[in-house]
Amino acid sequence: MIPPTHPRYRSLLEREKVVEGAKEGYVALQGLIAQGRGECFDYLIGEETQSFATKAMEAAAAALLLAKHPMISVNGNVAALTPREVVQLAEVVPALIEVNLFYRTREREEKIAEILRRHGAVKVLGVGEDASCTIPELFSERRRVSCEGIYKADVVLVPLEDGDRTEALRRMGKTVIAIDLNPLSRTAQAASITIVDNVTRAMPKLVEAVKAMKALDRGQLAQILERYNNKKTLADALRHILKRLEQLANSLDPRNA
Repeated sequence: MIPPTHPRYRSLLEREKVVEGAKEGYVALQGLIAQGRGECFDYLIGEETQSFATKAMEAAAAALLLAKHPMISVNGNVAALTPREVVQLAEVVPALIEVNLFYRTREREEKIAEILRRHGAVKVLGVGEDASCTIPELFSERRRVSCEGIYKADVVLVPLEDGDRTEALRRMGKTVIAIDLNPLSRTAQAASITIVDNVTRAMPKLVEAVKAMKALDRGQLAQILERYNNKKTLADALRHILKRLEQLANSLDPRNA
């Protein structure tokens, strides 16, 4: 039991969810390493959603609403941390959901699909023989995708993604929305839109952004997307980290006492 008064309550709760997913067999052990790396960068940005992430969410919402075939890609960590929000986002856009795994097994696919269905998903792609199309120039198991899902999609949301597939999807001409706490990762650098935030904060906020922006016409949504610059988002994230580290260093330096 983690007491709610613990200063690291939220972080520890998220960690336990991923550990439980590993015990149940749908989170890869490597996903535990990824979770720890994300925690490190969350500390650096201050464990709060920053303005650069909010702007990226607005652009992401616009891209999803403008898409002809929007898709949400789900791996083990996402299934452990935000299954309800994935289903909510799929309903409000609307978008399709697809399971896609680097360490792919039929058992993990089915367990993740069952978790999503438990949270209200009606249809989950990418399980078993449904993943019969392949992403060109990609050689991991993530190359296998649903022909009616990621392969056909024009906009793909890839929370907690690996850089190889992000780059490959971009080469296919797709708009890729990443949620990544590390602004230096290859995923963050290669994505069309990078939300530098914790997925557990970003997903519910993205759901709300889509709901709020559904009233906008396509011209207004297109303007939001056209004004967005992902390199500026990444630069703003790095500047925020730099400034915050400088402030923390100054607060600890006895010469400033």
